[in-house]
Amino acid sequence: MPMSPSSAAQAARESVAQRLRELRLDAGITGSELASRCDWSHPKTYRIENARTPPSLDDIRRWCGACGVPDQAGDIIAQSRNAESLYVEWRRKSRAGLKQLQNSYLPLFKSTKLFRVYSATLVPGLLQTEGYATGLLSSITEFRDIPNDVAEAVAARLARSQILHEPGRRFVLLIEEAALRHQVSDSDSMAAQLGYLLTAGAISSVALGIIPMSTTGRSIWPMETFHVYDDTLVSVELLSARVTVTQPSEIALYEEAFDQLRAIAVYGADARALIVKAIEALQ
Repeated sequence: MPMSPSSAAQAARESVAQRLRELRLDAGITGSELASRCDWSHPKTYRIENARTPPSLDDIRRWCGACGVPDQAGDIIAQSRNAESLYVEWRRKSRAGLKQLQNSYLPLFKSTKLFRVYSATLVPGLLQTEGYATGLLSSITEFRDIPNDVAEAVAARLARSQILHEPGRRFVLLIEEAALRHQVSDSDSMAAQLGYLLTAGAISSVALGIIPMSTTGRSIWPMETFHVYDDTLVSVELLSARVTVTQPSEIALYEEAFDQLRAIAVYGADARALIVKAIEALQ
């Protein structure tokens, strides 16, 4: 079973803390002596070594200097930055509104050739229509109590989705059938969204699979939404945060999960039949 995203982020922080602790032990100094050399309290040393408080860049420089290895500060700073980037709070990322959040993905999208997306609860953003996206982003804005720039955010999301038509890219999108039934916008918008899914598979770069609710003997369970960008990065969406996974062994776990989910999905006419059932349920 893959490590939970929040656990992966904490493990990365603990790795930084362990490395700093080993530097102190190799230098043969106590926690109190290190605190004295760094001009801070002994409890701060304890909190950093136990991954309760992430060290600042200055903390790492002071720590390495106190241990007589200032040349190691740069490497540990890079490791610490990576650890902290694994867990990005949604509220901090979206505090200026959702348009900025949509546009923040553009550099990653532009550099990716193979997109693999799994969603258990929602139509993936790349396939969302204007009405569906408006309903969803309005709910998010209200729930998180952030500035309302829904119209601009929807426009940014739709513009970003034009990447589906750019040559040289492939998109494998997997949706649990239940996601077709969650009514996140009004009935007309839901019907339009599902209608678009009927034709989305005709886009030459897109492979759309739907996992039927009636699937028996599943080898893998419905899980959190995740995106695999090439084979270098996985983005996992939680209620409170977006977690970025860059550790090769963890990326491999998500790739394995995606392959198993892909194997139980249906495509083509069978997928369209499930979408039609969802449309009929709206009436």
